[in-house]
Formats: sequence, structure tokens, C-alpha cells
Amino acid sequence: MGVLVFISVLLVAACGLIYELVAGTLASYLVGDSVFQFSTIIGTYLFAMGIGSALSRYINRGLANRFVWIELLLGVVGGFSSTLLMLAFAFTQGFELILYALVVVMGVLVGLEIPLLMRIVKHRYQFRDVIAHVLTFDYLGALGASLLFPILLVPRLGLVRSAMLFGLINAAVAFWSTYLFANQLSRTRELRVACLLVLFGLGTGIAEAKHITATAEDNIYADEIIFARDTPYQHLVLTRFKDDLRLFLNSHLQFSSRDEYRYHEALVHPGLAAVPAPRRVLILGGGDGLAVREILKYPQVESITLVDLDPEMTKIFSSNPMLTRLNDNSLLSPRVHVINSDAFPWVASNADSFDFIVVDFPDPTNYSLGKLYTTAFYRAVARHLSAQGFIVVQSTSPMFARDSFWCIAETLKQSGLQTYPYHVYVPSFGEWGFVLAGTHDYALPKSLPAGLRFLSVDGLSALFQFPPDMAPLPMPANHLNSQVLVRTYENDWKDISH
Repeated sequence: MGVLVFISVLLVAACGLIYELVAGTLASYLVGDSVFQFSTIIGTYLFAMGIGSALSRYINRGLANRFVWIELLLGVVGGFSSTLLMLAFAFTQGFELILYALVVVMGVLVGLEIPLLMRIVKHRYQFRDVIAHVLTFDYLGALGASLLFPILLVPRLGLVRSAMLFGLINAAVAFWSTYLFANQLSRTRELRVACLLVLFGLGTGIAEAKHITATAEDNIYADEIIFARDTPYQHLVLTRFKDDLRLFLNSHLQFSSRDEYRYHEALVHPGLAAVPAPRRVLILGGGDGLAVREILKYPQVESITLVDLDPEMTKIFSSNPMLTRLNDNSLLSPRVHVINSDAFPWVASNADSFDFIVVDFPDPTNYSLGKLYTTAFYRAVARHLSAQGFIVVQSTSPMFARDSFWCIAETLKQSGLQTYPYHVYVPSFGEWGFVLAGTHDYALPKSLPAGLRFLSVDGLSALFQFPPDMAPLPMPANHLNSQVLVRTYENDWKDISH
């Protein structure tokens, strides 16, 4: 019996941590700023656990019955938490209120569990043994959950099914507790029926999770969702309306197939066409292969190294027929070498030199992305640049995120590079900006590859001219230890949304 009790501790600890991770991950997907979301959710959750532990002292009778009901309630609330949050984001204006209400409820229930369980079993063991064993298995359960969540649960099950699976585990603990503590329970049959009903409800939820997720996402995204997947790094969604394919990463638009050529031609050609005899190109990010497609228009380029964190991203853009038509099967070219790795350590450890480097990351919506817009990162990237080469950086909108754009430009300048900011109009994005940088002067190219749909030699000079409402602003550089860019970016877009 002792072993089963402590296995229960391990399982309920794992469930509690999973619910916390699900809430934090989903909030960072939908709202952004993962550091803020996880910090406030963890803090609120721990505070609520403290409240639950304090409240446990007022439960003096029917401890085993209370424990079973708490497990069932936690199984329902925690198991359906991800579903409720997705529906709240899709259909209400009160997402954050519902998020923190759920976190508080789950935290209080988790805070009640262990004190009650310790009091239930205290007469069977010495107090010091109860404390030691319960805390040991509690921490082991948390360790197991923290490892399973990113490695197995999110990529294989997604957030909705993961939460429901652990809701099932809570309900299963409640069910076997009706046998484990049978001599301390009253109305055992009613408890078991309730357990079976909860188990059935959560099992049905797991079976219908795809439909639940689709209902929520159909209201978040305007167009038909044709592909959605959680990876260890992000939430990928592809939508389609007639001939328009759109890619969203963590709910942020990455491209529209109707006008992405404007973005990618502007990203690649002003810089690459100005490099004399480019042979080796590095792309950091850009796992969709669209920048690669543009670079392959230069026959003198012998090799393209693409470093993208998410293997799922490069996989679908190498295999899905709709997407390979869009990128012209660029990722399957023998000239292209795909490396699935974090760009920051990769550039720090790699010694190769490149004639042109494309830095095409998502906007700095959180600190994990923000580190890729710092002086430390740009200096590491610049060490890979050949004498006549250039770096180009996707730099968000100089119209809607003007402070952020000029912060990125200043960061490149303080990294020891000469900078040449420019912008282009992309209908699905609005005005969008880039910064070209190198160790030498830049001159507009006198020719461009054939077959471009947007750029022309005559139009290049206009890209580098900024009207007064996008003109340069004095901004601080983004350093690794402070990351002012993430806060600046959040404030820029918050002003637009309001």
C-alpha cells in the first residue's frame, strides 16, 4: 500500500506541473512575451498553492473523501483547461481573466492535495518518513513532467490532448484511491461512479480534441485551416482562402502566398546582387525555403546553408506539395544544406565564411527571439562574413514599429557594421523594413536576376528613402543582458492594437 500511496504523490505532482506548463505555453503562443507569461503564471500558481495548503488546515473530517473529490475536480478543471483557454481566446474578450482564474483554481486544488494525503497516511508512518517520502516523490513527479512536456507531449499530443491526458491521470488517482483508502471512505459507490463519469468525459475529450481545437482555431483565423501542429518550439498553422496560403507561427502571420514574393525579393536581391561573385550563402531562419528560392536564381552561388531551429518547419516545406510549389522545391536543391539547430550556438561554434548572410527570424515577440537581435549575436554573425559580403536582417515594420526598427539598425551599427536600412510595401504586412549591413560601403547593384515579379534596378533607390513618418529615431542598441528591443516591440504594437 505504501508504494501505491507514493506513486499517487508522483502522479499528482506531475499533473500539477503539466497544467502549469500548459497554461504558460498556451498564453505565450496566443499573447506573446513568454518570459512575462511564464513568470506571472508560475508566481500566481505558487501563490494559489500556498492558499490551498493554508486552507487544508480547516478540513478536519472525511479527509479521504475530500481528497478523492479534489482529484476529480482537478482532473476536470486541469484536463479541460487548455480547451477552455483556446475557446476563451477565440470567442471572448476576457482571455487573461479566465487564464488567471483557472491558474488560481488549479493552484488552490494542487495546494490542498499533498497536505491532505500526508494527513491521511500519517498514522502508518513516522512523521519524518512521511515528509521525506512524500517530498521525494513529489519532486520526482515534477522532474518527469518537465522532461515529458517538451520532448514527448507537446510534439506528439499537442496542448489540448496533453492537458486531458493528465486530467485522466488525476481521475485515475481518484478512482484507485477509492480502493486504497476504502476503510476511510463513506459513500464509496457514489465516488466510484463520479470517477467513471469523469474518466469517460476526459476520454471522450481526447477522442474529440481535434474537433475542439478546430472550432477554436477556426474563429481565431479568418480562413480555412489546412494544417496545424504543435512542435517543441512553436505552433504552426497554415490557412487557405482560394489561392492564398498563409503561414502563422504562434498566431503571428509569417507570409501570404499572394504577396510573399515582394518580401522575399526585397530581403534577398538588394544585398546579394551587390556582392561580387557570391559563392557561399548562409540563411538563419527562413525554414519555409522562400528566401532560398530567390538565392537559387544566382547560378554562381555554389552552396546555401540554411540553419532553422524547427525540423518540422523544414520538413513540411520540403514535402507538402502546396508548399513545395510555392518555394519551387528549393529545400531539395543539391546546393542547399539544411541544419536544424539553434542559430545562436551554431554561429558561435561554426568557423565557415559566407559571402552573403540572410537573418530572417520572426519578430522579437519574446526574449528567446530577442537574443537573436542583440549586439552579441550580430557580432558573432559578422565573424562569418567575407571581406566583400553583406548581411541582411528582417527588421519588422518601420511604420508600425518604428522604434523597434531603428533599435535593430542601431544594434547592427554598434556591432561594428555599416548599416543601410530600407523598406518595402507588402500588402499583407504593410510597410516592412530590412537593414543591410557590412564592413564596407554599399552601392546599388546595376543588374538583378531575370524573372523577378516586383523589384527592378530602377526602383531600388526608392527602397532606401524614408518619409518623415518612418524617418530615423535615436534608439539604444539591444544588448543580451537587457533586451530593450522586446519591450520596445511590445509597446510599438500595443499602441497600434489600441
